[in-house]
Amino acid sequence: MDHFLYRGGILHAEDVPLTEIAAAVGTPFYCYSTATLTRHFQLFQDALAGMDHLVCFAIKSLSNQAVLRTLGKLGAGMDVVSGGEYRRAQAAGVPGDRIVFSGVGKTRDEMAYALTHGIRQFNVESAEELRVLADVASCLGKTAPITLRVNPDVDAKTHEKIATGRKEDKFGVPIASARAIYAEAATLPGIEVVGIDVHIGSQLTDLAPFEAAFTKIADLTRELRADGHVIRRLDLGGGLGIPYTRSNETPPLPTEYGAMIRRVLGDLDVEIEIEPGRLIAGNAGILVASVIYLKQGEGRDFLILDAAMNDLIRPAMYGAHHDIIPVIEAQTASDQRPVDIVGPVCESGDTFARQRAMPPLAPGELVAFRSAGAYGAVMSSEYNTRPMIPEILVHEDQYAVIRPRPSFDDMINRDTVPPWL
Repeated sequence: MDHFLYRGGILHAEDVPLTEIAAAVGTPFYCYSTATLTRHFQLFQDALAGMDHLVCFAIKSLSNQAVLRTLGKLGAGMDVVSGGEYRRAQAAGVPGDRIVFSGVGKTRDEMAYALTHGIRQFNVESAEELRVLADVASCLGKTAPITLRVNPDVDAKTHEKIATGRKEDKFGVPIASARAIYAEAATLPGIEVVGIDVHIGSQLTDLAPFEAAFTKIADLTRELRADGHVIRRLDLGGGLGIPYTRSNETPPLPTEYGAMIRRVLGDLDVEIEIEPGRLIAGNAGILVASVIYLKQGEGRDFLILDAAMNDLIRPAMYGAHHDIIPVIEAQTASDQRPVDIVGPVCESGDTFARQRAMPPLAPGELVAFRSAGAYGAVMSSEYNTRPMIPEILVHEDQYAVIRPRPSFDDMINRDTVPPWL
C-alpha cells in the first residue's frame, strides 16, 4: 500500500496534488510520502514485536537526510556501507549505537572514524578486514564489536547483479571457513565478537531462500557457542522484495517474514537485526516527469520524457519494470496504445519501457513512475550535464523540497581549469 492516489482525477501524494508540486519546482522530480515510509517501517516493527530486535534502514536505498531523520525519529537504526553514509546517519540524528557498518571494502580511515564517533557493530566481510580492524581499534585504544558476514551459498533466485549469497559472489566468507575465522577473532586485540551476519540478495519474492540461509545460520550459532563464542546478535540483512507491478506480483509480507524468523531462530535467545531498504522506501516514492514529444517512428511510436536514465537507471541497468501512469487520470482504457517510453539522453539504453500501453498524452502532460523510492535518486548522475533532479517530501497537506535542483552554473563551476589553459 502507498499514499499516491487519484482524487478528483488528479494523482495526489497524500493530500497534495502532484500538479501543484510540478508547477512549483518543475519536472522531473522525486516525491516521497512520509505516511508510506512510516507505515512500511511499522510493518517490520510489528512483524518482530515481542522479539529483541532492531530494524536498521539500508541507507544505500534512499539516503536523503529528511528521509533518514523521519525514520530515525521512529526508532530505526541505520545500515551503512561507506564512511559517507555513516556521516549521513549521524547528521540525521541517529546515534552510533544504532548504526551498523557493512560493506566489503572498509578503509582504515572509515573504521577509525566510526570507532571514534560510535558504532553498534562492524559486519566484517573477510579475515583480511578483521585483522586491519583489530589493528585500527588497538591503535585507538578502542574495542570494535563485530559480526562476521557469512556466505551461506544460497541462490536467492534474484537478478544476477543483486545476488549476494552464493559462493561466487564477492560478499562475506564461506560458511565452511567461519569457525576458523571466529577462532582467530577471539585472539585479536581490539575485537569483540557479538554475533553473525548474513545477507543473500535484494528483491527476493520467495521466503524459501531466506529460510535456507537462516537455517544454516542457526546451526552455525550453535556450533560457535559450543566453541565458546558469545553469539548474542544475528544480523539477517535485508532483501525482501516489493511488487513493481499492480498485476500478479505477490512478494511475502513482513508478517510472513517475521513468522519465519520466529520459527527458524526463535529458540536461540538472540537479538535480531534486519536491514530493509527497498520494502520501506520503494513504494514510498515516485518519479514525476513531463512529456516532451510523441514521436512517430517506423512501426512504433516513442513517448519522449524529460526524465532519463541518469535520473532513474534501474530499467537500463537491471531491465527493471516500473508502472508508469498519467498524473491526470485517464478517462478510459479503451484508447490506450503501445509506445516506447524513453528519455532524452544520447543512449539507446535510455529506455524505460518498450511497447507499453499508454493513454493519449500530449507535450507538457505529466506521468508518474511508481515504486521509484528505492535505488532511484541515490543512483542518479549528471550524465549529459543534466542536473540532479529535486527530491520532495510530503507530509499530509504539506510538502518541502529536500534536495533542490542545481543550476547549470552550479554544475559547471565545480570544475577547475588549470592555469596553463
